[in-house]
Parts: sequence; C-alpha cells; structure tokens
Amino acid sequence: MFDVIIKNGTIVDGTGAPMYRADIGIKEEKIVKIGDLANEKWEIEIDATDKMVCPGFVDVNNHSDAYWQIFVNPNLESLVYQGITTIVGGNCGSSLAPLVDQNTIASIQKWANINQVNVNWLKMEEFLRVVENSKLAVNFATLVGHGTLRRGIIKDEMRSLKEKESAFIEKMLATSMKEGALGMSSGLVYTHARSASTEELIKFAKIIKKYGGVYVTHIRGERGDFVEAVEEAIKIAEESKVKLHIAHLKVMGEKNWHLMDEALFLLGKAKERGVDVTFDVYPYTNTGTVLYTLLPHWVSDGGKKMMLGRLKDPLTRAKIVEEMMESELDYSKIDISISLLDKTLAKRSISEIASSQGKGAEDAVLDILIASEGRVITSMEVLSQENVEKALKSPLSIIGSNGSGYNIAHSKTGELVHPRSFGAFTKILSNYVLGKRILSWEEAIRKMTALPAEKFGLEKRGKIAEKYFADIVIINRDTIEDLATVDNPYQYSKGVEEVLVNGQLVVSEGRYTGVRNGEIIRK
Repeated sequence: MFDVIIKNGTIVDGTGAPMYRADIGIKEEKIVKIGDLANEKWEIEIDATDKMVCPGFVDVNNHSDAYWQIFVNPNLESLVYQGITTIVGGNCGSSLAPLVDQNTIASIQKWANINQVNVNWLKMEEFLRVVENSKLAVNFATLVGHGTLRRGIIKDEMRSLKEKESAFIEKMLATSMKEGALGMSSGLVYTHARSASTEELIKFAKIIKKYGGVYVTHIRGERGDFVEAVEEAIKIAEESKVKLHIAHLKVMGEKNWHLMDEALFLLGKAKERGVDVTFDVYPYTNTGTVLYTLLPHWVSDGGKKMMLGRLKDPLTRAKIVEEMMESELDYSKIDISISLLDKTLAKRSISEIASSQGKGAEDAVLDILIASEGRVITSMEVLSQENVEKALKSPLSIIGSNGSGYNIAHSKTGELVHPRSFGAFTKILSNYVLGKRILSWEEAIRKMTALPAEKFGLEKRGKIAEKYFADIVIINRDTIEDLATVDNPYQYSKGVEEVLVNGQLVVSEGRYTGVRNGEIIRK
C-alpha cells in the first residue's frame, strides 16, 4: 500500500525528456513506483488530471539564512507557494557558519539586523543541527561563505592574507566540507572580499575540489568590468578544476548591456574546454543591491567605520560626490527597499528624498548611508530584458530566485522586498514558458530541478524517478501566475496546487498546510 498516490498526471521528470502520462506511488519519503497504478491501494489520492507533475524546485541562490528568515519564519511560505522544495544558503560570500567567534556573524549585517540575532553555534555541524531542530518547510543545504571565513580571521582589515591565516581558513573550509557544506561561495563585490586575490581564491577552490564541492561566485564586477570578472571566475575554475557556478549572472547599466554576449561566449568556450560551469538567473530587470556597493570602491575600503568616517568628512565627501556624478550610474533612479535601522526610508526613491531636502541625488545617497550606518538595500531598474532572455535560453543557465522566504505578514515591517522572493519560479512558467514560449516545459523544469541538483550534488533529488525523494510539485497550467510586483511584492503565487516535501503535503489544494517536513541536506 502506498502512503500517497498521484494519479493521471502529466509528468515532466526534470531530465529534459518529453513529458508523459503516468501515476506515481509514494511510500514514506520516497517515490517507489511510476506507471499505471490503478489496481494499487493507497491512503491519500491526489488527482492530477490535466495537471503538470514536476520535481520540487531547487533554489540554489537563496538568502533565507542571511535574512534570518529560516529562524523567524521557518514556514517560508513565499517559497513553497512557488513550488520550491529545496534551498541552498550561504550565498554571495556570507554563510552563518563556520564562525571563528560569535562576532563573525557581522558578515551578514548588510542583510539582517544582527542586534536581533542569537547565535548558539560556531562549527558547521552545530549550525546544521540547530537548523534541523528548527524544522523548515523546505529542505536546506548551505555553502561556506568566503567572506565569513575571511572576516572571521582578519576582521575589518583590507589586505592580503598572511600564510598562517590562509592555512587556518583552508582548515576551517575543509572541516566544514566534511561536516556537510556543499562548497564555498564568494561575494567579490563586497568590501571584505575585494582585497582577496585570484590566487587566494584558487587556493581555496582546490580545497573545494578535493571534497567534490562547488565554487559559487558573486563576481567582482557587474558593470564595465563585467567581462573581466567573468574571466577571473573561469580562471579560478580552470586552475583548480573545481565545479564553477556564477550567481545571478547580470550586467548593470544600459551602456554595458552589450557585454552579456561576450560573457556568454566566454562561458560557452570554457564549457567546451571542459570547465564544469553554470550560472543562475532570475527573471526580473530590477536588482536588489546593497547601496554602499554602488559607491566608488575606495570609499568602503577598511569596512563600515572607515566608510562612515569618509562620508562625514567634508573634503572627502566632496571628492566622493564628484566621482559619483562622473560615474555611469544615475543615482536618482534608485529606490530604497530595506533600511535596517531607519524604517522610514523604505519604499522611498532617492529622487524623492533628494527633492524634499533640496539636494542632489548623490548627496542624498550619502546622507542615507550615514543615517542607516551603511545598511540599506535598494532596487534599481538597470538590467536588460533582452539579456534576461538570452541568459534563460543558455544551456548553462539555472533558475534561481536570489531571494528569501517570507510570509505576507512581513509587509508590516515596512520593508519592500524584491518580488523574486514571491514569484521568480512561477514567473518563469507563466511568462517565459506559457507566455513568450522562450522555454519549453521540459527545458524550464530541468533548469529548476535536475540541473541544479546534479551541479550541487543533491543526491536523489531533482527528478521524478523511482527511489528518489518525493519532492513533487503539481501545477495547474490554466492558473499558474506570479502576482508579486515591485510596488506590491507581498502576494503569493497562484497555480501551484500541491507541493510534497519528502512525501508529505506542504501545499494542498493551493493552500499551505503548516507541515514543516524539510530535511537538512549534507554533502
């Protein structure tokens, strides 16, 4: 007897193979039989007539850990309503473990208010045990953050690592891999990682390679230096032989949009040379960006205190404003999404604030950074729709949200989160599969399931196949829709009618059941 049977569904199995009709029998947490199961017995029947039955979506670029949502909101409703059943944290160089000491948690302060954070772990295995006890609605795995390791050792210093420091980090990285981490991520655009050399990253990548992990990078530049940043990522992979994944591949600013073609060409050539390379993409043209990263790089050298000191010094500030005015970026087009210390700033545009104060946009940006102690997340419409579509069509692309799990009640905080947190995966299906027909069902589902699962080493997940975990999404093609918008992101997606995580219904008849059956996935 099966615990659950899914009958009469159209199965898109995640491999890219043509869809087909069959029943699925589930016992405990695994798929045990696929075929004609009309004569079998079961406890729960799900009728999937005229619906798509797919593997649960795997979001390898998720920030529910860095935004602290895995602890304050373990239901992660905005993710499960999209059909996401597995998330990978520790992205963009910031992980919640391992910590040299409890102060190392400052590595996530650009995303979360660490004054409200309680940390009762140091090692990776301790962290994973804490999350396991929290019971999430989805499966969780994590990378090790390069920035977390580096900051734990040299604090706010901006310099190369000494030999002993590098050796200590290598040891921590190796230990974390043994304790279950999937690999290492870097966030080379952020202050505390900018002084890391390519050679340093190659050294750490060799450790990841030794343990069969993946190197994930938020590359060093996403504007005029975009191509050079992609080349650096490829070099690290070629010299270390590590599996390479580029987080949210994008190029910002209209004058730089043409660089996407060269980057995709370089990545394709690297693949032909044997580099195991992929990248993820989210289906939006607006970004969610930490505000200080939009300043001239030297301004934040030395960390937050040094940056704020420069912003407050009249002569230095004048130089900063001058450089900002000469840059390619139009600061007046920035909207504030989240300000962790000054909630009154959220949902306001830089142009509005500047106009109300009789100041230029550049001065307004600096005032906001001072008022918020540098902890501001912004939204900008700076990406090319054509480039989004090119990235989606690339055989190297994976779908990722670059978002976090929320519930609708989070809107009361006043934070204007990015709509990708509520609609990235459903937008792919409604807009790019059913709407523009840029991707077939089989292609899109593969980019959401088997491809990321294989790349990140998630065993027995990402496919509808016998002996695989029963992470399954049932979709109504007629109603699938992302509702979240930039102005009103707090809207759950529609059309994902059932979601099973490890064999249990987390969404039933389009509603979250309250079941939290996610597991910790260790390498």
